[in-house]
Amino acid sequence: MPPIISIVGNSNSGKTTLIEKLIPELKKRGYRVGVIKHAHHGFNIDKEGKDSWRHKVAGADTVLVSSPGKIAMVKNEACGSLDCFQPYFTDLDLVITEGYKREEKPKIEVFRKSLHPLPVCTNDDHLMAMVTDSEIDIEVPKFGFEEVGAIVDLIENRFLKNR
Repeated sequence: MPPIISIVGNSNSGKTTLIEKLIPELKKRGYRVGVIKHAHHGFNIDKEGKDSWRHKVAGADTVLVSSPGKIAMVKNEACGSLDCFQPYFTDLDLVITEGYKREEKPKIEVFRKSLHPLPVCTNDDHLMAMVTDSEIDIEVPKFGFEEVGAIVDLIENRFLKNR
């Protein structure tokens, strides 16, 4: 399993935006990157009435849709932890998650003081960095929102250089 790093933070703090910036920088450096998005309220990628939706409604436990250059899978499976996703990411160098702040995986927290009074992971032993616009006193490296190269340097040095 490739290393997993979780991008965590309060709602609307900029987690997705940070991930959108990290991916191209990691790709530019030659890494294969996957993302797992935590969907608290469930999700549906299939459209009602489509064949794959009909297969699922009929009771299929797994439906895979394939087209040139893309596959999508819907599977009836409850994953209790990020480790259960291991079979899906064996061909990658790094997996970034959005969310999963309660998992025992390395975390980078995105924190905007103007939106929330406190970060969510200050007492988490797995917190490895903070991306913030605040002068918060914390024992992990702090980065500004535009310091993408430096954040990737940290990830690369800690998880990717010796793989």
